[in-house]
Amino acid sequence: MTSEPTDPKHLAILNGATRMFLAHGYRNASMEKIAQAAPVSKATLYNHFDSKEALLAAVISNLCGSLLQTMTQVTIESDDVENNLNKIAISAMDLIYAEDALAIYRLVVAESPDFPELGQLFYQSGPQTVLTQLEDYFRHLNAEGHFNMIDPVFAADAFFSMLKGDLHLRCLLSTTLRPSADEKKRLISQVIHFYMRGMLHAEA
Repeated sequence: MTSEPTDPKHLAILNGATRMFLAHGYRNASMEKIAQAAPVSKATLYNHFDSKEALLAAVISNLCGSLLQTMTQVTIESDDVENNLNKIAISAMDLIYAEDALAIYRLVVAESPDFPELGQLFYQSGPQTVLTQLEDYFRHLNAEGHFNMIDPVFAADAFFSMLKGDLHLRCLLSTTLRPSADEKKRLISQVIHFYMRGMLHAEA
């Protein structure tokens, strides 16, 4: 099974699958319909993805791609932690409040009672990967002596949770509500301020 993100057919399949999942739900988005939406042959589709579960995981991973790339870059590009966290926060906000990301989130929650494996698939393909990378970055900061973070796992979870908060819930419950650029900038500034003067310097 190939999985080249720069392959035009691979990207066409991901885009077609995203449209089908959002339009018809997981159970009604057949592999045949996805192949037609791409459009590619069923043979080509199965050459890239051997199951609908694998395809959904790839769709979620693709949505998270920009954030994951940002997090990988900041851990090696600079020792400016405040700037690095700001970059991560901007990329995270762009993902969290993206229309497709919100729609996929709603889809997974709606279908999980009948397909409980979807919830785990969603978590492993997106949030868990992102959290693990931020946890590793915080451990790196501790090891380098930059900060004294008591619990990097909690710190990573808290970082992303503050970027979501009540606003994310309200956006999930509305198909039209989106934070403005100024609202995003203000929230990011508040979260970074808390981290640089609180969480990252906490003492046991």
